[in-house]
Amino acid sequence: MPAHIAMFSIAAHGHVNPSLEVVRELVARGHRVTYAIPPAFADLIAGTGAEPRLWNSTLPTEDKPEDWGTELIDNLEPFLNDGIQAFPQLLAAYEGDEPDLVLHDITSYPAPVLAHRWQVPAIQLAPNMVAWEGYEAEVAEPMRAELLGTERGRAYYARFQAWLDEHDMTSRTDPDRFVARPGRCLVLIPKAMQPHADRVDESVYTFVGSCQGDRSHQGDWQRPAHLAPGTKVLLVSLGSAFTKEPAFYRACIEAFGGLADWYVVLQIGKFVDPSELGAIPDNFEVHQWVPQLAVLRRADAFITHAGMGGSREGLANGVPMVCVPQAVDQFSNADMLQALGVGTHLPKEEATAQTLREAVLSLVNDPEVAAHADRLRRQMAREGGTRQAADLIEAALPR
Repeated sequence: MPAHIAMFSIAAHGHVNPSLEVVRELVARGHRVTYAIPPAFADLIAGTGAEPRLWNSTLPTEDKPEDWGTELIDNLEPFLNDGIQAFPQLLAAYEGDEPDLVLHDITSYPAPVLAHRWQVPAIQLAPNMVAWEGYEAEVAEPMRAELLGTERGRAYYARFQAWLDEHDMTSRTDPDRFVARPGRCLVLIPKAMQPHADRVDESVYTFVGSCQGDRSHQGDWQRPAHLAPGTKVLLVSLGSAFTKEPAFYRACIEAFGGLADWYVVLQIGKFVDPSELGAIPDNFEVHQWVPQLAVLRRADAFITHAGMGGSREGLANGVPMVCVPQAVDQFSNADMLQALGVGTHLPKEEATAQTLREAVLSLVNDPEVAAHADRLRRQMAREGGTRQAADLIEAALPR
């Protein structure tokens, strides 16, 4: 039976994009889907057929990634502050129209609290790695001890706990478990990218892999007709946030400019003017933004910051990756791709024209890399993707 399903996320491409095809599929199956999101993403959400439910966020935007700071607490406080101020907005937005089921990103703290209040099922859609058995002792407890050693950290935990107490969540969880231990979770990454995958509780977490679909709304990219047969295509992109790297882009131009058997699609983001790059070689095209998935479907190699979205899409298309991580989980993703035999982790400070060229050529000329990439591509295709996610969500609807 058709149901009202409510999805909750934040205004960040890495958190919204993985859920879009799942939402589109649920709408296609006849469900009414509302999507709670800040205004900047309203049009993107509307394009899936879901109804945007708008709320105002206090999180740093992708225009100012430096506002996230550099310390661990700098990356935690904004989510709690935003969740607390968003809760009354979201409660009002759904008054008299409560959903039958809540879907939510890992960063949407109000969503499981609202589901508890409404007494409806909640399913987390995780766009990155999840906790494994032993995660608390190996990761969470050392981080908690570090935070509790500071005044800001103690204040953070006290405020978080008080908020959970206020909404009758204390009997179910504490701040750390609230963030890391959902009751039910669909993991929107390939299982191969999950650390300690053999220790993940599969009664809670189901890996559905990359949920790709029709991305025509993002535009298309076709291999230029003038390219000679055998010319390889390289995509270079550092994502949407940490892109103010003109020196890195110049190194890529130096590395591949004029190579007759390579054609390069270079995405530079909104913070760099093409004039900062100097002369653009004939075998390059430079854009602020490209339809990444469309390019990857025709690419032979990918220089990436190793965000989970790009990593997932590279794996799904069997494209070897040179990883130049910039922040947060990108470093561990780069290590994982290297361990899987489909990538090279090249630290940013070591990314010169010579090392970039050597890394790309080494990957694409190695038959073992090609074999690993093809195996992982086929493995991901078997994980189910969008249809599997939608089936599991429908199975959780109250009957």
